[in-house]
Amino acid sequence: MNALNDSMPRTGGGLGRAFSENFLGEAPDWYKLTIAIFLLANPILLHVTSPFITGWVLIGEFIFTLAMALKCYPLQPGGLLAIEAVLLGMTSSDSVFREVTDNIQVILLLMFMVAGIYFMKNLLLYVFTKLLINVRSKTALSLLFCGVSAVLSAFLDALTVTAVLISVAVGFYAVYHKVASNRPAHSDHDHSRDDEVVEYHRSDLDQFRAFLRSLIMHGAVGTALGGVCTLVGEPQNLLIAEKAGWDFVQFFINMAPVTLPAFAAGLITCILLEKVRMFGYGARLPDTVRDVLANFAREQEQKRTQRDVIELWIQGTVAVILVLSLAFHVAEVGIIGLMIIVLLTAFNGVIQEARIGHAFEEALPFTALLVVFFAIVAVIHEQHLFEPVTHFVLSLEPQQQPGMLFLANGILSMISDNVFVATVYINEVKTALTAGDITREHFDKLAVAINTGTNLPSVATPNGQAAFLFLLTSALAPLIRLSYGRMVMMALPYTIVLTVVALACVVYAI
Repeated sequence: MNALNDSMPRTGGGLGRAFSENFLGEAPDWYKLTIAIFLLANPILLHVTSPFITGWVLIGEFIFTLAMALKCYPLQPGGLLAIEAVLLGMTSSDSVFREVTDNIQVILLLMFMVAGIYFMKNLLLYVFTKLLINVRSKTALSLLFCGVSAVLSAFLDALTVTAVLISVAVGFYAVYHKVASNRPAHSDHDHSRDDEVVEYHRSDLDQFRAFLRSLIMHGAVGTALGGVCTLVGEPQNLLIAEKAGWDFVQFFINMAPVTLPAFAAGLITCILLEKVRMFGYGARLPDTVRDVLANFAREQEQKRTQRDVIELWIQGTVAVILVLSLAFHVAEVGIIGLMIIVLLTAFNGVIQEARIGHAFEEALPFTALLVVFFAIVAVIHEQHLFEPVTHFVLSLEPQQQPGMLFLANGILSMISDNVFVATVYINEVKTALTAGDITREHFDKLAVAINTGTNLPSVATPNGQAAFLFLLTSALAPLIRLSYGRMVMMALPYTIVLTVVALACVVYAI
């Protein structure tokens, strides 16, 4: 009998603990409990109150999952909330599908354009490497990193540009860390540990970390400065342009009265921060580190084969084709991205399915999360949750409405995700236009306010910008001691300047 009992599977506490450990994986226990409470409370709340109140609570819960993205990727908890909303009848699967099909351009952008740029990383890596080695002035280098990141993000993708910045920084950090640890050039080395760093090199290593932190933050802010300017700079830009019926050139022209002054203000802020050396900026590259990195770059140049050179030329040519295709809107952005994948893989010898598959790893999780966004948006539509906010804004004097929308979008984007915020507000404003509550000219002004409001103040926190969150969760962040709090502090001067300048332009210039 005892043997039989021992052979039977354990139940009760053992299964309960196993279920708890499996639910949302490695997320903290308090986070798991919070999500469980959300899921249990929503049906009760719907029964004792109303769909309108429950819908607003659902939005708050979903924003919580975005704000806590560092604890758990929002796809899983947000997806559970979306599934529950459908089951509770707050929206329907047909409505979700309709939202997805209405925004297929954004999904195609994420699926194909990000993957296409993946095959252009060598060229981008080469460009940033040249900048880091050859420009000796830290102020000029910071300005170049910020400006080049902005230009690239305007035509490419902020996540990919950030990935290039991370790859450059990790590569050079690893090179110097090996030297600082007195390890042979071709030996294996764990650059995440400082156990073997020679005492003589520790001060230079700390200064190198501060140098990389400031440079990477300038570059990350640059992706926001450029991303707000063009139709393809950020996912929500394409969504707003689709609702407004703007092509690439129209989008740029309509946004220019706000984005160009903000761009200039961002570059001036970059220069001033390096001059005054405040908020964690201003660290210079030690001469010993520069010598090590320069020697490494020369070695890489000597190793470059003819095939490598041709690969860079192919990537450069395709980059020009990409920019021209976007500028003249020869096709939908996602289709152009698919063309880039075909060209870069065909002419650079990437023909294995496994190698092509790696290009989609960065974009598809976020694409899935975006579909969950649209499910929440379907709830907002069906329950008319934003009508009071819309009516309040539209009840103001016309000249006050753009500024109010900018602030509302900006504040919410600081703690949430700017794609979600932009999706909600542009849909509500488009509904007002369709109903005849506002004119087309006024709609254009509000669309500009929504786009700039979600893109610029959102640099305040890693939650607001996908590129910032990508940087914070990357392998580089612990190497250069870039914590959440330090990112917020380093972004603070940019946040203040960009918000003030953009708000003034929204109120007085459009």
